[in-house]
Formats: sequence, structure tokens, C-alpha cells
Amino acid sequence: MKQYKVGILLFNDVEVLDFAGPYEVFSITNDPENNNKPFIVSTISQTGNIITSRGGLKIISDYSFDNAPFFDILIIPGGYGAEQIEIHNNILIQWIKTQAEKAEIVASVCTGAFLLAQAGLLDNKKAVTHWMDSDRLENEFKNITVLRNVKFADESKVITSAGISSGIDMCLHIVSKLLSQAAAEITAKRMEYNLSNDLILNLHK
Repeated sequence: MKQYKVGILLFNDVEVLDFAGPYEVFSITNDPENNNKPFIVSTISQTGNIITSRGGLKIISDYSFDNAPFFDILIIPGGYGAEQIEIHNNILIQWIKTQAEKAEIVASVCTGAFLLAQAGLLDNKKAVTHWMDSDRLENEFKNITVLRNVKFADESKVITSAGISSGIDMCLHIVSKLLSQAAAEITAKRMEYNLSNDLILNLHK
């Protein structure tokens, strides 16, 4: 059974649940058919130095850009750091582009969509972001169709999710997509997380 390498990007002023939610989903998922851990989760930051998240939580990443491997699944969280600072960081944007060339899935949480947009990965695609930033994404990136009132948008290789906790829904969807619906449901139950199925739009099907 394949083990997927999951990389979660970190940067200063990242929103905590944007990265912690996906980390929780992938790190505790177990494949009920093979009884194994299908995801290996790591974190990456540009320099590998201590990251200070929004709210002050300190995190040390597993890798820097210099020594990070390529990942099967790349998660780009949001927060003030994404939408106001890292969107102008050419080194980070180029790293996302390079990783995306080999990744099976590139996914954003919340305003991480702005980093994917800046990298050109959302060109001519449907996408979602935090409801407070939907107008800005639409106005600044005219070739993106911005959706509203949905938890996530699946464009096959590129998946975007709405604000903060929506990243959990998106990652459970990825579990379902790569493993099975049963695996996703077991993970959600273990997390005591209730999926909002009426707000989910799966564009891949």
C-alpha cells in the first residue's frame, strides 16, 4: 500500500488551525482495509528557523526549503502571513511552483489560496477562500472563478478550501479521494468532527 508524503508549509503569522487541522487529519488516518498509516506528515518553512504563528504559537518545522524532499500532497495554509506578507515572497512562491510540478495534490486552506493564485496554479480554475477575502481574490486574480458558500473546490490536482476549519473538511475529502469514504468517516469520527455535507462541492466528480 502506498504511503503518501504530506508536506505542510509554515510561515510567520500562519493561522494555527489552517495547518493544525490538516496535520491532525492526515496524522491520525488509518487505512481500514490494510490497517496501516497511509500518510507521512512533515512541516516545512523557508529557513527552518522557529515560526511564530498567528496568536503566538511557536513551531519548529521538520524541513527548510534547502533540504525538503518533494511531497505527494502539499498543503498551503493561510492567515495574515499568507495574504499580506508571503504573497510578495518570490522565493516562497517559486518553491510552491517547483513542488507543484511533482505533487499529486496541491491544496490550500483559507487565504493560502492567494499563494496558489500568485504561483499561477489557480489560473482558469474554480477556487474558494475565506468569505472575508473572496472579493479580494476575485478582484486581484481575474482569471479565477471564485466560489462562495462551499467548503472546498476540487479541481482534480488543485484543491482549495474556505476559511480555517474548512481545511479539515477538505483533507477528509482528500482521504476519501485517495483511500475510501470509510477511511474518511472513521477519521472524522475519531476526531469527533461532523462533516457539513450540504456545503461540500466536489468539482472532480
